[in-house]
Amino acid sequence: MIKLQKKIVITGITGFVLLIIAGIIGKLYYNKIWSENVVKSGFLYIPNNSDFSAVCDSLTANNFLEDINSFKWVSKIKKYDLKVKPGKYKIDKGFSNNSIVNLLRSGNQTPVEITFNNIRDINDFAGKVSKKIEADSASLSELFSDSEFIEQFGFEKNTVISMFIPNTYQFYWNTSAKKFFEIMNNYYNEFWTQERIQKAKKIGLNKTEVSVLASIVQAEQAAHNDEKAKIAGLYINRLNMKMLLQSDPTIVFALGDFEKKRVLNEDKEINSPYNTYKFTGLPPGPINMPEISSIDAVLNFEKHNYIFMCAKEDFSGYHYFSTNARQHEIYADRYRNALNKKRIWK
Repeated sequence: MIKLQKKIVITGITGFVLLIIAGIIGKLYYNKIWSENVVKSGFLYIPNNSDFSAVCDSLTANNFLEDINSFKWVSKIKKYDLKVKPGKYKIDKGFSNNSIVNLLRSGNQTPVEITFNNIRDINDFAGKVSKKIEADSASLSELFSDSEFIEQFGFEKNTVISMFIPNTYQFYWNTSAKKFFEIMNNYYNEFWTQERIQKAKKIGLNKTEVSVLASIVQAEQAAHNDEKAKIAGLYINRLNMKMLLQSDPTIVFALGDFEKKRVLNEDKEINSPYNTYKFTGLPPGPINMPEISSIDAVLNFEKHNYIFMCAKEDFSGYHYFSTNARQHEIYADRYRNALNKKRIWK
């Protein structure tokens, strides 16, 4: 009887000890999986072709986790270590290992917004975009100048800039240069609705030609959208009359001197297809990335008889418009005198 009692006591103690051990182990496992492990909020960037080791290195380098080893353990339990998904992920302070692994394993990354305007050329554009997505400026510029690639979409090197319509767009951070181009081409096709296409045909221009003219309108009037349609009407009048466009911004583009504030007669002698003082019709490509307001100004141009324009001498950004050269020269003299007073010589 005594032996039996001792056995019962020993069994009870053993069971109690095992229960305590199980509880301790269970708590350890619980803590590894469910307890808070993320010590600060921020974004985790996982480049394409990253492996699990690279993810752990990034988490450690950015001091996101209190305990990297518990994260590794949970990742292996949930097999995240076998299938890393690239992207930009929002990590919140207080996340457990389970939460962060579930997020990274799902591939539910945070989109990035890309807003662009006032773009001068395609290399300038590549530099700005590369600050928002994984693709670097070199890979973007190289693709934008790849004739074989861009010709698939109906563009050439000197016209491809017209495919990118300034606006705000959403992308995933790990977007490649090729994917960025393809997505922007989809946006371009969405922009060019049948209504816009029909308006272009009515004017006698294709989509690219509209963008080329819109780029000139934008360069002439960057401050006041309410004047763009009038300027567009002036250049359409000149095109219809087979007149030289004689747009100073095209000379600036041909010279490549974008700081130039005064176009001189000698500048107009430059031998460039963009020199609209020498060559009739539109230049071979846009001289900037025209905004929606400029494109729509061309498509909805103001009908009038003006064929001359000159910046006002008050430097307000607005222009005088004329139907004849005599009146135009009066306005031009006013503006030249104003430039002289400000000692703007070139």
